[in-house]
Amino acid sequence: MISNLTHPRTLAGVIVSTKMNKTVVVEVERQVKHPVYGKYLRRHKRYLAHDETGKCQLGAKVQIRETRPMSRRKSFIVI
Repeated sequence: MISNLTHPRTLAGVIVSTKMNKTVVVEVERQVKHPVYGKYLRRHKRYLAHDETGKCQLGAKVQIRETRPMSRRKSFIVI
């Protein structure tokens, strides 16, 4: 079995908030197929990510990587 430490999860999304200190909110969009009708639907989820430098701008496309928990809701860092 592959552990989570050797292959951390990476996601791509858009920064939607930079109002916190060293933290950004990244919205990740994915598409899921409707089980009956077959139409693809867009689903969004927001993740808190650590931004050590504080250089991330609102609306920028970034990649985030899973890491150890830094706070109650923050378990990702901006790559």
